[in-house]
Amino acid sequence: MPDFLLEIGCEEIPARLIEAGSLELRERVGKLLERERLAPKGAIAFLDTPRRLAVLASGIPAAQPDVTEQITGPSLAVAYKDGQPTAAAHAFAKKAGGEVSQLEKASTPKGEYLSAKVTKKGRAASEILAELLPKEIQSIYWPKNMYWRKSSERFVRPVRWLVALLDAEVIPLEFDGIRAGNSSRGHRILADGAVQIPSAGTSYVDAVAAAKVLGRGERQQQIRKALDVATRAIPGARWREDKALLDTVVNLTEFPSVILGNFDPQFLELPEEVLVTVMRDHQKYFAVEDASGKLAPHFLAVLNTDADREGTIRHGNERVLRARFNDARFFWQTDQKQSLRDRLDLLKHVTFQKELGSYYDKTIRTQRLASWLSETVKQAGFAIRPGIVHKAACLAKTDLTTELVKEFTELQGVVGGLYARVQVLDEHMNDDVRQGISTAIYDHYKPQSMDDSVPRTVEGAVLSIADKADSIAGMFALGLIPSGSKDPFGLRRQANGIVKTIAEHKLPVQLKALMQDARIRYHGSDAEKQFSPNLSFEEAVRAFFRERLEFYLRDARGFAYDVVNAVLAAGSDDVVDAVARAEAVTKVRPSADFESISVAFKRTKNILRQAIEAGKEIAQAVDSALLKESAERALAEQVPQTAKRVESLRVDRNYEAALLEIAKLRPAIDYFFDKVMVMVEDARLRANRLALLQTLLKEFSTIADFSEIVTEGK
Repeated sequence: MPDFLLEIGCEEIPARLIEAGSLELRERVGKLLERERLAPKGAIAFLDTPRRLAVLASGIPAAQPDVTEQITGPSLAVAYKDGQPTAAAHAFAKKAGGEVSQLEKASTPKGEYLSAKVTKKGRAASEILAELLPKEIQSIYWPKNMYWRKSSERFVRPVRWLVALLDAEVIPLEFDGIRAGNSSRGHRILADGAVQIPSAGTSYVDAVAAAKVLGRGERQQQIRKALDVATRAIPGARWREDKALLDTVVNLTEFPSVILGNFDPQFLELPEEVLVTVMRDHQKYFAVEDASGKLAPHFLAVLNTDADREGTIRHGNERVLRARFNDARFFWQTDQKQSLRDRLDLLKHVTFQKELGSYYDKTIRTQRLASWLSETVKQAGFAIRPGIVHKAACLAKTDLTTELVKEFTELQGVVGGLYARVQVLDEHMNDDVRQGISTAIYDHYKPQSMDDSVPRTVEGAVLSIADKADSIAGMFALGLIPSGSKDPFGLRRQANGIVKTIAEHKLPVQLKALMQDARIRYHGSDAEKQFSPNLSFEEAVRAFFRERLEFYLRDARGFAYDVVNAVLAAGSDDVVDAVARAEAVTKVRPSADFESISVAFKRTKNILRQAIEAGKEIAQAVDSALLKESAERALAEQVPQTAKRVESLRVDRNYEAALLEIAKLRPAIDYFFDKVMVMVEDARLRANRLALLQTLLKEFSTIADFSEIVTEGK
């Protein structure tokens, strides 16, 4: 069974797009092979670099296996007339590839028909791949495509070569005017000429490695090792770990090396955040810190070549960085001529969103929403300083008018926090208050991903939630709701941030009340006139946040999917409560009693559903006089007693103990289903028993819907 190789060689692909594009190519090729009965023996391997996307499938069939199937033709009444085959019979025989005499008779529910066994010859793998791969390549999604000859020929970057092999055989594949061959290319600088690929498989990896092209894992390992070696030149120093930056430089190189550069220590007078942002986001440099964790006047640059023996590249990088640092220092000094407080009116000229008005409008709305949130949190017993929240909300967006943020947009929020720390916001303001305002502003964009930390203080958390809720409320009211992969305003990320912040600070914030208040802040504004009249705002927001809470519980917290489904079916408005219930269900789930209860609740739910679908009456309440069997009397007696204990524990959020109480019902429920027939002919008796089951389901589904739990063997 041959190995299959496909390599798409092109101009340098942007680093941020490589991983997703490579993954989609693997998935598309894998599905194609599976669909065409050419599945490989193992997983599909890959190699992706800035200049190539390659997939390697080991051990695929050289051709599709033959398939024999039974096909049905015309009915006997149509196929024969006066005992002789008709034209329909002859046509069917021709289609089956035989004579009429070779046809069989088949009995079906509709009568007797002609039938035949037909063997479909499998096609060669090379023929199938040559025909179907171009469409799969063309279908890869890229945020932006280029075209270089015809408007129909589009890819993320111009394609320059193709390699398509089954072992040593070239697949006659063509894409965008490029014919596939067995000739690849090595590193743009370190390798000369074409690289001949003798066959698919390990020989491909060896051939490109010899031409200074390494796989992703090898590049990452080589970069880490080189960073360690370069840093050893500075006693006591270490390079600052940065996973996102490491992923970026891995996707910028094919054969990386590292150089150590220096900058003037006088720049260390600038805030560390500014210096690191310039190095990291603008130059792709790693920061270096001393033994105490403070920034050192050095940087590490990753090169896509093997060395800088003359130091030319290092000098060039140092010169560029010096210019960028000088710009940052100039902007910092210029910005200090106007305080954040004096910049508030400037926000009237900065557009937040064309229908939702300016950032000044957003500031006023956020300030009012944050004040409501502060009071809610305070009444719940949290230590919070509403005055800090109010002032921080007022100043949070003012750094958008600063020169430093205009130049380094990644620093919005951070710059506001830094400026609030060094500026005189009020002559009579205590230092701890100014520090609190500074921290809240600094953190209010956090968390920007599920891997990012939440705001450090309660004040910062409240401001962060208010800011994000205002954005989501406005966009949803306009009908700008994320769908599929489209989320141009980053609303999912902002909702994720709200959920994570509430959960980790354990804030008493109800999502429905939060979004209702956020929507109210638009009342009477010009923005409200633009809102979609046909949108059910509350329902859309509820479904959106339920999805985000499900994502947080499952992907960020690692709860099992059925536990998450069970918990959210019982309520998804209180984030902290949902987390607590998920933790409790996870703890008690392994017990035999809990599994039995889950099975019983599934059965209960199915019986009630079938009764409703059949139009059967369910009594309003359980009538004790109609409880004929000892099993139903025992269950009816235990349900209210257990429900009372469970409710007391639920109010105290002692969910684990409450679930254990519910599990104690197992013997009574098992006895009931063993001895009692629910769907009896007697309508009154049936309605009463259905009411008992409905009471059972209603009383004990407030923590989780146990019917959602997947039990063993299900």
